Amino acid sequence: MPLSPASLPAEMRYVDLPSFGAPEVMKLAKGPLPQARAGEILVKVEASGVNRPDVAQRQGSYPPPKDASPILGLEIAGEVVALGEGVSEFAIGEKVCGLANGGGYAEYCVIPVGQALPWPKGYDAVKAAALPETFFTVWANLFQMAGLTDGESVLIHGGSSGIGTTAIQLAKAFGATVYTTAGSKEKCDACEKLGAKRAIDYKSEDFAEVVRNETGGKGVDVVLDMIGGTYFEKNLSVLAKDGCLSIIAFLGGNMVENANLTPIMVKRLTVTGSTMRPRTAEEKRAIRDDLLAQVWPLLEQGKVAPVIHSVVDFDEVIEAHRLMETSSHIGKIVMKL
Repeated sequence: MPLSPASLPAEMRYVDLPSFGAPEVMKLAKGPLPQARAGEILVKVEASGVNRPDVAQRQGSYPPPKDASPILGLEIAGEVVALGEGVSEFAIGEKVCGLANGGGYAEYCVIPVGQALPWPKGYDAVKAAALPETFFTVWANLFQMAGLTDGESVLIHGGSSGIGTTAIQLAKAFGATVYTTAGSKEKCDACEKLGAKRAIDYKSEDFAEVVRNETGGKGVDVVLDMIGGTYFEKNLSVLAKDGCLSIIAFLGGNMVENANLTPIMVKRLTVTGSTMRPRTAEEKRAIRDDLLAQVWPLLEQGKVAPVIHSVVDFDEVIEAHRLMETSSHIGKIVMKL
C-alpha cells in the first residue's frame, strides 16, 4: 500500500480532455488523486512541460498506453508526497523531475521511480520540468541508438524546438560537429549560439546542398529527423558511409513514395526510429541512469541547459497549445502550477 500522508487532499485540479480536437476542447476539472502503486512515487506538481506528443494526443493521433493515465502531460517537476511499495530511491519531501506515462497536466502525478531524477543543483521547478521529455528522447535516439560519438558529425532537423535545442547542446558537449535546420534567421542565430557550426534556413536554403558543401562532400554521420516522409530521400543523400538516420517524428508525413533506396545499400546506412511512450519501464530506467551519470553533471556545471521560450500558468493551457502549434517558439513551453 502507498505510504500516503493523511494531509493529502482528496481531490486535485487537472486538465480534462472530454473529446479530441482543437486546443479549446481542454477543460480544467477536479478529480481524485492518483495512487502510487508498487515502484511508483506520487509527486505534487509544481511545473509541467508542454510537448508535441501532448498536442498529438489532444488531436486523437497519439493514444496513451492502456495502463497509463488518460490525462495529458509527459514531464513534471515537483515534490515527492507519497511512495509506492518497495520504493527506496527517493524520500517524501525530495524535489524530483521525471518522465510521466501520462497525467502531468495535474496538481498531482504518479511516475515510475525509474523515470524520476533529482533536480540538478541550482534548478527550480520550471527549469527541472523542461528536462525529462527532450533529454530522454535525445539521449535514447541520438546516443544509444544512433551511436553518436566524439569526432562525428550530425544534422539535427528542427533545431529551435525543445528536442532540437537539447540535441544541439548535447551533441556539441560530447564532441560532435553539429549542423541544423530552422525556419528563420532568428531561429538559425539561436541554434548557432547553442553550438551549431552551421544553421540552415530550410525556407531559403537547400539543406542537403549546404551539408554537402560544409562537409566537403562527405556528409554527416547521423541525421536526427522529426520531419519524416518529405525529407527521407534527402536525408539519405546527406549521410556519410556507415551513417545512421534516426527518425523521431513525422511532421512532414509518415509515407514515402518512389524513394531511391540505393544509398542505403551503397553507403551501408542504418535507418532507425522510436517513440518513447511504448518503451518498457526497464528501458526507460536505463535511459534515466545514463542521464544521471553522464548528463546531469553537465547541467549542474552549466555546460548544458534547457532553453525555455515561455512560462504560462496552469489555467493558460489552451494558449500554451496554440503557441506550440504555431511553431514560432524557440525551446520549451512550461506550465507553472
